[in-house]
Amino acid sequence: MKNKMLVEVWSDIMCPFCYIGKRHYEEALRQFPEKDSIELNWKSFQLDPDIPEEIVNRVSVYQYLSERKGISLQDSKKMHERIVDMARNAGLEYNMEKAIVANSFRAHRVIQFAKMKGLGDKAEEVFFKAYFIDGKDLGSRTELPVLGKEIGLNSEEINEALQNDIYAYEVNQDIQEAASIGVTGVPFFVFDRKYAISGAQPVEIFLDTLKKSFAEWKKSHSVSNLEISSGSSCSRDGECD
Repeated sequence: MKNKMLVEVWSDIMCPFCYIGKRHYEEALRQFPEKDSIELNWKSFQLDPDIPEEIVNRVSVYQYLSERKGISLQDSKKMHERIVDMARNAGLEYNMEKAIVANSFRAHRVIQFAKMKGLGDKAEEVFFKAYFIDGKDLGSRTELPVLGKEIGLNSEEINEALQNDIYAYEVNQDIQEAASIGVTGVPFFVFDRKYAISGAQPVEIFLDTLKKSFAEWKKSHSVSNLEISSGSSCSRDGECD
């Protein structure tokens, strides 16, 4: 088989379920016998593009969700407590009290650049950890170059990602594509453009979908990949040359 089966995932680094979903998918992939034949492609998505890129008055993630959803601060904290418990079950220790609310567009630009160097998954991991565990500002032009080094990018590459409009275009293209296929929330995993998983579903769901989609993909990609040097031979119809 020349190619690998493609799994695409629309995600926002500010989405707590996206990091959990990443861990569930990774565990399913670890259990999947044909994991070397799977290619993962991260797609950009913004849950709240209206957050200013330059924030003057910072608010806690609890207050942010309270104001955005129109719920009490107490209810917001309870919601986050449930999320923290869910993350812990996936092996993640969220520090929501340290999370810095920021517009994720700049971080997505860096992810788009990283994808071109085969570092898309690494970029997602670094940014998720930075936001949910380390309390880093992912909208900061000074913080992003530091995190970029963890990804494997240098300062010049980060500047290129933040200044070249092609990477902003790629972010917007992903967002528009999400709208065209009906993505309204993330994480949203698409397997070979035939099956989809919405949300941080259990590991078993990911594994079952991997098995089902790959079995179908393999049937349609079973053509021999041999390079054949032809010589004298006979065929089953009796023709010899």
